[in-house]
Amino acid sequence: MTSKQYSAPSVRQLSAVVDSMAGQVSEGRLRQLQMVVGMFDRAVGRDEMPGRASRTVQQLFTWAALRPFWDLAVAGQLRHWEKDTGKPLPEWTQRIVRDCLKILAREVLPPGKTVKLPSVANPEPKATVGGRSLDALYRGMVDLAGRGPLERDGTTLSYEDRARLLAIVAVMLDAAPRSGELAAQSLSDLAAGETAVAVRRHQQKAPPNRVDEVAALAEVGTEAARSVLGGWVERVSEETRQRVLAAVAELEPLPEVEWYPLREGSQVAVRRWLRVRQGLVESLPLEGAKTALWVSLVPSKVGPPGVPLRAQGIRQAYARGITALNWVMAGEYGWEPLPTTMEQIRRSVDAVPLKEAPAA
Repeated sequence: MTSKQYSAPSVRQLSAVVDSMAGQVSEGRLRQLQMVVGMFDRAVGRDEMPGRASRTVQQLFTWAALRPFWDLAVAGQLRHWEKDTGKPLPEWTQRIVRDCLKILAREVLPPGKTVKLPSVANPEPKATVGGRSLDALYRGMVDLAGRGPLERDGTTLSYEDRARLLAIVAVMLDAAPRSGELAAQSLSDLAAGETAVAVRRHQQKAPPNRVDEVAALAEVGTEAARSVLGGWVERVSEETRQRVLAAVAELEPLPEVEWYPLREGSQVAVRRWLRVRQGLVESLPLEGAKTALWVSLVPSKVGPPGVPLRAQGIRQAYARGITALNWVMAGEYGWEPLPTTMEQIRRSVDAVPLKEAPAA
């Protein structure tokens, strides 16, 4: 929606401000800012909002307008889709909206003028799991991979699905990659004999043992630094994110590639997946598409079976597999349900990279 399509002059002006920021902020942030413009459009004119909020963009950024706007937003009354109206905004979305308000306030208010912004609690990261649970996860995945086809509540896990899942979990437990780092892996990231795996860490990230160092250098809390380094930028303000990234830039640069040894069981799991994978990619028309380590199993909007699996697809596959493992193991003595989010498992792993890359 362009600025000319909004009825209130204040919202049209705000939309024009966001349009002018194209190229100055990331595409993701631009979409978030446009989302907030739409929320203002749905707020202006409501009984809760002051009448003058429709006049100029500056009137949107007074506490008299921001307070009812925030209350409506948090209550889910300003959602884009009518069917979702009334569903409270999750804390992460509240954080995004609040950060966007801060950015927009800097753009529309005169220099030196500030406005009170709503506060959002900074949620704690979800709990990690213990070493016994990690061992149980691997043993459970091995058992799951050896069973027949599994189907329950509309979820089906084929042999291929279970082979891929076991290999992904094995690599996670040995190298602790993020879903995006898994999605970026290719066949060249496996050492000869599948004895080690390479992970291309993002340069803006820092290993867990440097979080305290980064936090001290940036003069922010440890949890704030961990949120930025972990990619959870919606949890912190833009100012905090920039301070943490600046601190990382002052540290010794991280290696572009880190190699991690694969345990014998992990090697077996990866080889099993490679055999499955080979059958999937053989019929692909493009050679370039045949290099990805993790590929799709069924046709999708992305393409035919065998195309590179994206980060979201990896997370979905993991969640589907853990859900299946939890219901297969339900009732087993001592079994505690495992989290279906990869990040909770990844942060539980203490992976130590090799000092030198394996011989070619």
